[in-house]
This record gives sequence, C-alpha cells and structure tokens, in this order.
Amino acid sequence: MNVLSPEPSPMSFTDNTLLARLRQEELQVFASALERIELARGENLHEPFQPIGFVYFFESGLSSEIARNPQGKGIEVGCVGREGFSGLPLVLGVDRSPHHSFIQADAVAWRISATELHKAMEASPPLAKLLFRYIHVFMIQIASAALADGRYGVQQRLARWLLMSQDRLGNELPLTHDFLGLMLGVRRPSVTDALHLLEGKHLIKAERGLITVRDRKGLEELAGDAYGVPEAEYRRLILEA
Repeated sequence: MNVLSPEPSPMSFTDNTLLARLRQEELQVFASALERIELARGENLHEPFQPIGFVYFFESGLSSEIARNPQGKGIEVGCVGREGFSGLPLVLGVDRSPHHSFIQADAVAWRISATELHKAMEASPPLAKLLFRYIHVFMIQIASAALADGRYGVQQRLARWLLMSQDRLGNELPLTHDFLGLMLGVRRPSVTDALHLLEGKHLIKAERGLITVRDRKGLEELAGDAYGVPEAEYRRLILEA
C-alpha cells in the first residue's frame, strides 16, 4: 500500500497529492501557469550551482536529489514522487543549489516558474503553508538518510530505499545496480550482494534494471527504524492536517 498518497481528490485535476489537498478555488489561483510535461529517465531538473528553472509537481515517476563532493562522488539524499515537488530552493527564494536533481523513473509533472509560484503563494496562504510543510518533510527525509547511512547496514538501507521507491512507483521499480549504488553510497558488488540476500529471503525479485517487491511487510521488518519517520511526518502534516 502506498503510504504517502491517498486516492486523488475528485475535485482536483491532478494526481499530485500536494495539489490535490488544495481546494478548487486555491488551485485556480495558479492553474493557468502550470504546464503539464513528460520527463524521461536521466533528464536533469537542475545542475549544481546552476539556476533552477522550474518547480515540478509530479504525477508519476521518481526524481532523485544527489549531493556530490568536489571529486564528483555522490550519494542520494532524497527522492520525490507524486507526493511532492522538486525545486524546493525556489520556494524559499533561492535560485540555485549545490545539489543535482534528475529523473530516475519516467515521470509526468506539472511545472511552474518561480515567479508565477511566488505570485500564487502571495495570493493563497494555504498554498504557501502546504509547500512549506512539505519542505519540512523533505528536510526530515534528508536527515533520515544521513542517519541511515551512518547507523544502519547495507541490507537495512537497501530495504529503506526500496520501500521509499515503492511508495512512489508501486511494486515494479526500474532501478539499476548503478543507481542503487548511488542511493546507498556503496560500490556495485555490495549492491549485488545485498540484492541477492533480499532475494534469498523472498522479499524481492531482481532482474536487469527492474526490481519487483514481493513482500512489503518483510522489507519493513528488515528496514526497522531506518524507515518511517519522514512518512509519519507527511501523514501528520499533509494528509491528516
């Protein structure tokens, strides 16, 4: 079961969970400024220290936020699907970031320029409140990633990322070994070993470029406390507010 996204609101024109929380009159404040686009796997949303062009509210797919050191080594610190949006710095009045954001799984999104979004936030306090709450949740996700990377083993961290990916994509995850290595900050052989162990426990089925979740409850038990804190904050601040 997707723990982040309820059934889309019948009053909304979008499957993005954040936008679907808004009343129709609040959506109409900026609906004309939204452009619906398709984004292919590997497409960049923003490069490090380069101007960020748009905020993207996803209806499907998966984007990844990557932190890199000066030598070019990176690790994923956050991911976004239809529960949220990419381009958070623009909402905060910042036009660029040291992070790299790109599409990991083909996506459909509504995009809007910073100028138009700021106009909408001024005109609609409920929209501004919702976006700021989501930014808080994303900050908790980044903190949880740091905690997991420093305090949990590769299997638990892999289970956590697979659960997060399943929340956004469903049971079939188009994740390559190389990307999983980027997610976990480990080399490819470590990813292969961890996948084999999870397959041996009948939690997943791993094929070339595709992972199928077979036992979500088992993944949750393996991930333990490494998974769930950002998801609980999302439910508290977005879904139940």
